[in-house]
Amino acid sequence: MKLQKETKVGRDVQDARKVHGKWYGDACAAAFGMELIGERWTLLVIRELMLGGRRFSDIRASLPNLSAKTLTERLETLQELGIVERAHLPPPVSAQVYQLTEWGRGLEKVLQELGRWAVRAPFHDPSLPLTPTSLMLSMRTMLDHRKIGDMELWVAFDVGEDHFAGRLRHDGLSIHPVGDTMMTPDLRFSARSASDFLPVFYGKQTPEEAGNRLAIGGDADLARRFIDLFVLPAKVEMKAAG
Repeated sequence: MKLQKETKVGRDVQDARKVHGKWYGDACAAAFGMELIGERWTLLVIRELMLGGRRFSDIRASLPNLSAKTLTERLETLQELGIVERAHLPPPVSAQVYQLTEWGRGLEKVLQELGRWAVRAPFHDPSLPLTPTSLMLSMRTMLDHRKIGDMELWVAFDVGEDHFAGRLRHDGLSIHPVGDTMMTPDLRFSARSASDFLPVFYGKQTPEEAGNRLAIGGDADLARRFIDLFVLPAKVEMKAAG
C-alpha cells in the first residue's frame, strides 16, 4: 500500500464520519480514541514500534499469535489514520520498515498510564510471555524519577538476541535498540528472555534467588541502586463479594 502523507480522515469529512462514531456514536474524545486504536492487536502493534521502525517479519516474530493477514490489516489501517508510516532503511540494510509518526509516538504516554493502572489488578499475570520491547517500555514506565538524584549512566540490556542501550539521566531513562555490542556501558544486564528480568527488577530478588537467569555486569552497588529505581504501584485491595 502506498504511503499516505495525510490521514484518511483529514482528506474527507465523509470519510471521517466512517471512523468517528463507528462504534459508539459518542463525541467523547476518549471514545474516539478507542475507535482509532481499540481493535484487537492494534495497541500491541503500536507498542512494538515504540522504540523505532521494524520490519513486518520482526513484528510478526514478536507477536507469534498474530496472523500475517491481521497484521497487514492493522498496519494498513494505522497508515491510513496517520499513526504509522513506511520508511526504507539505507544500505547496507536496504529494508522496508514500519514506524510511528510523531502523532503515533505520543501514544507512549497512553500505554504508560494504562500499564500503571492495569498492573495494580491483583489478577494481573506476569508469567505470561513478555516481548523485549514491552520490557523496555515497562522500565521507562515504572521508573521512580524521585529516586534518580545525581545518577547518570549508560546501561546495556541483552534480551535474548535483542540488544538495547539505556541512558539514565535526571529526566528519566531513554532506551533505543542497538547492534550486538554496546561500547563500555556502566552496567550490563543479560538474560535469555524478558521474563527473566522481572523477579530481580520488580520482585527485588537477588539474581541468585531468581535462579541466576539474569547476569549483571558492572559495579554491584551501582547495579543495586539502579534496580531500586523501578517500583510497581501497589495492588488494589479487592473486597469480597457479598
